[in-house]
Amino acid sequence: MVDTSKKQKIIIVGGPPASGKTSVVCELIKILKYEKNIVGVCKIDCLKSLDCETYKKMGVYSVLGLSKDTCPDHFLAVNLEEITLWGEKRGLDTLFIETAGLCHRCAPATKNTIAICVLDCTQGIGVPEKIGPVLTSADIVIITKTDLVSQAEAEVFYQSIKNLNEDADIIEVNGTTGTGANYLKITLDKKKSSSTVVGDTLRHEMPSAICSYCVGERRIGNIFQQGIVSKMEFEE
Repeated sequence: MVDTSKKQKIIIVGGPPASGKTSVVCELIKILKYEKNIVGVCKIDCLKSLDCETYKKMGVYSVLGLSKDTCPDHFLAVNLEEITLWGEKRGLDTLFIETAGLCHRCAPATKNTIAICVLDCTQGIGVPEKIGPVLTSADIVIITKTDLVSQAEAEVFYQSIKNLNEDADIIEVNGTTGTGANYLKITLDKKKSSSTVVGDTLRHEMPSAICSYCVGERRIGNIFQQGIVSKMEFEE
């Protein structure tokens, strides 16, 4: 019988596409399952994802949400309460919510959950400065693929993150070998999380996105643009 009274730890994992989010979550799942932890994963993506099959093969609960025509982070915020209730009904000890994200202007995590941002250091030392609230408001920032760059590049990447979020724990994790995952687990154990998001608030407001194109307009030109329209300024 499932114990629905258990207090689940909610961990929201964000970051750019192909940064290694799923690999990091899988390494954590291995450790948690060894400790007899009941784990569930909710994967939020845009059009398609096979990650839930990976999670199911690992023997954990999983569910997939496809945002389709809407921003995945907006989609997550709209469905977050139902996702946590899904976890409660299964008696989870740990609930991972992995979100695809798009523009990185959002911070899909809430104040009372644990926020993880995963960054791939092979994408360039300037990447951290292009990432918004998903990085600057994270509790933990994970750097992946450091074995593929020089020590100097890795240190510059690390310092760039530190300049943007000095309070975050910055941890290197190798998604292939699992190196760093144990330290990440120890760090997570020190973080507190609410078991529900009812009454919680987002860490950062969502960007405005209500214009003609949001509701299906395809024609180009000022006369077809309504709602919140942000225009560039050009010097004469």
